[in-house]
Amino acid sequence: MQILDVMTTDVITVSTEDSVEKCAKLLQENNISGLPVVSKEGKLVGMITEGDLIRRASRIEAPGYLEILGGLIYLGSPKKFVDELQRAMALEAGKMMSKNVITVKPAESLERAATLMVNNNINRLPVVDDDGALVGIVSRRDIMKHIYN
Repeated sequence: MQILDVMTTDVITVSTEDSVEKCAKLLQENNISGLPVVSKEGKLVGMITEGDLIRRASRIEAPGYLEILGGLIYLGSPKKFVDELQRAMALEAGKMMSKNVITVKPAESLERAATLMVNNNINRLPVVDDDGALVGIVSRRDIMKHIYN
């Protein structure tokens, strides 16, 4: 069975300029846990998830450091900390979204989608065509319906 046989084609999306509040409202109203972020041309550019929004309410841990001879030696990555802080404080989807999104093509197997979800601990996969345009989304629930119906 191919992904195109079970994917949702009527996908709720947001643009990079949409507010974080709009994203939260869409997630809640539609009982979904993630939203593809698309460009004006319909190409997938990122994902906003409940996890991204919850991060705003969480405490971001600063990297530890050692002070030696008046200088600081960071034990973690200060750049990663700054990046996480900027994402958590973002007001627009484009600034908060995850940019490295794992995607699938419509003709790929359902087994491939399930494997990607399990191996990467993700709940949904955007389905894109050869040009990177969003054509659907496949979720764990879509796969469950196919396996157990």
